[in-house]
Amino acid sequence: MRLRYMIIDDEYLARQRLFKLLENFEDITLVGECRNGNEAIEKITLKEPDLIFLDIQMPDMNGFNVIAQLQHKPYVIFTTAYDTYALKAFEINAVDYLLKPFDEERLYITLERVFELKKRKKASNLEDKIKKLISNYESKSSDFLNEIIIHEKGRDIVIRIDDIIYFKSDGNYVQIITQDKKYLYRITMNALFDSLDTFQFLRIHRSLIVNKIYIKSCKYISNNEYLLKLKNNEELISSRSYKSSISDYLSTLET
Repeated sequence: MRLRYMIIDDEYLARQRLFKLLENFEDITLVGECRNGNEAIEKITLKEPDLIFLDIQMPDMNGFNVIAQLQHKPYVIFTTAYDTYALKAFEINAVDYLLKPFDEERLYITLERVFELKKRKKASNLEDKIKKLISNYESKSSDFLNEIIIHEKGRDIVIRIDDIIYFKSDGNYVQIITQDKKYLYRITMNALFDSLDTFQFLRIHRSLIVNKIYIKSCKYISNNEYLLKLKNNEELISSRSYKSSISDYLSTLET
C-alpha cells in the first residue's frame, strides 16, 4: 500500500527539509512540489495524490482556501510555524497539524496515522463492494423461477427448482426430471432457460438443461462433446454448440 504524496510550501528550504525527512520512510512516493496555492490546485487535480503536506500561510491564498477548491480530497497534513490555526485545521478533518520545525519521530507518528486511515478506508470500500454484489445477486435471484406448478389430475403440484435434476425437451412440452418422478410442463426450452438462474443451471444441448447441483462429473469425450454423469446415475451427452458454456462451467470449478 504505497502512498503518493505532494509537498505544498512557498519556502524552498522548507520543502527540501521535509523531502529529506520523508526519504527515510518506505512506501511513500513524491509526485510533486508546489510553491503556492494556485499551483497546488492545478497539480492536485492533475495527479490526485493520496496525501498532501500543506503550508497554511502562502502569498496568493492560504491552505484552507486550497482545500475548499479541491474536487479530489487527499489526506491533509498541515505544516506551519503557527499554532493559531490548529482548531480550524481539525474542523476540516485534517489528519494532523505539524508545527515547524518538527523532527523525524513526529513525522513517523503522523504517517502511521495516515496508513491506518487508508487501511480502514480500503477495508470499508471492500465491504461496500461485497454488500453491493450480494444485493445485486439477491435482487436478480428474485426475478428467477423458484418453483414450477404442475396441474395434474385436478390438483396443483408444486416442484421446487432445487429439486429438479434436469429438463428435457419433449415436443411442445418439457420433461421435468426429479429424483422421484417425471413431469410434463408446457413451455419452450428457450423461454424456460430465460427464466432460470444460470448460476445454477447449465444448458448443454438445445433439448437439455441441467441443474449444476446434480452434476457428479463432466468429462470431455471427443468432437467438442462432453459426458455428464449425474447424481441419480443418469448420463447425458452435450452437443458441440454448447462447448463454450460447458468450458466456462468447468473453469469455475478450477478457481
